Amino acid sequence: MSHPLLDLPPLTAERFAAIERRVAALLHTEQDVVITQGEALLPLEGCIRGGARPGSTALNVVTGPYGQTFGNWLRDAGATVVDLEVPFHAAVSAQDVARALSGHPEIDFVSLVHAEAATGNTNPVAEIGEVVRSHGALFMVDAVASVAAEPLLVDAWGVDLCVIGAQKAMGGPAGVSAVSVSERAWRRLADNPAAPRRSYLSLLDWKERWIDAGRKALPHAPAQLEMLALEACLERIEEAGLDAVIARHRAAAAATRAGAAALAAVEPYVYRDEDAAPVATTLRTLDGVAADGLVARALALEPGLPLVAGGGALAKEMIRVNHYGRDADPAVVVRTLRTLAGVLEADPEPAVAAADAAWQV
Repeated sequence: MSHPLLDLPPLTAERFAAIERRVAALLHTEQDVVITQGEALLPLEGCIRGGARPGSTALNVVTGPYGQTFGNWLRDAGATVVDLEVPFHAAVSAQDVARALSGHPEIDFVSLVHAEAATGNTNPVAEIGEVVRSHGALFMVDAVASVAAEPLLVDAWGVDLCVIGAQKAMGGPAGVSAVSVSERAWRRLADNPAAPRRSYLSLLDWKERWIDAGRKALPHAPAQLEMLALEACLERIEEAGLDAVIARHRAAAAATRAGAAALAAVEPYVYRDEDAAPVATTLRTLDGVAADGLVARALALEPGLPLVAGGGALAKEMIRVNHYGRDADPAVVVRTLRTLAGVLEADPEPAVAAADAAWQV
């Protein structure tokens, strides 16, 4: 018996390359784009293990758990690492980065997470990119949580390695990701004898066997369902218009923050509005209310809500409201606020009114 998800014709090299071009347009880049066949940690680790090596010095900006992971990878690759740590309720500034670079002129690699979905903050990549470019370091950005939720201008901002995933604001699957690679990033990887080669982590394999070979034949069989889902995500964003998709995520975050401020026992986790990521709104519980228990009760009432408790040590104090893809919707925001109000035994109407007033697209 035929099945539409199983009996599929092979994905051609031409179609694969066409999807790459659409990703490049999404990132506003003329750089090479490699679509990697796995979750975004795959190209992130590949970028770090290719860009860092013994004798190099990296500035690793830590505004959340992914920044901590990058520092571990950088050290494992043999680099000397300067960690620039910022409280998880805030964002790093270009001035902070400039001071770190000035204090360590030997830095030749900078890693930064654009938006940390886990903590709900976002960092000013455009301003930071200008500082990094002036210093001359290679600039790697994790944009998995920011792509399609806020502007991402890879070339204009001087980003050498930009990694995205489809599973957050793009509204797609977790099993496919992509990275844009500048010419000087390719040179950096090629000059590094420790960069992964003949490896699933190797970006150089894709360059040699796919890009430099004219994109005529795929190096291996792609994850076909995930590639088709990525293509569908891009099509949906293109049809709606990227600016409209970004505006919808911003509105969802602003409405959620406004509504939460009207509820007792929770408050925005990220202090300043300008530091809050549009892809997810994090809330801090007050008055001894355990976040994980609150989320469990809310999901028991409304199983489909985009709610999750914070990870690790944050499980008792942080609630995250995800605005991924179709969840960046006024009805979803209102339903979430009403449910939270219910489990907090609070009047939901002030929160709903505040959210409605803040929703602007």
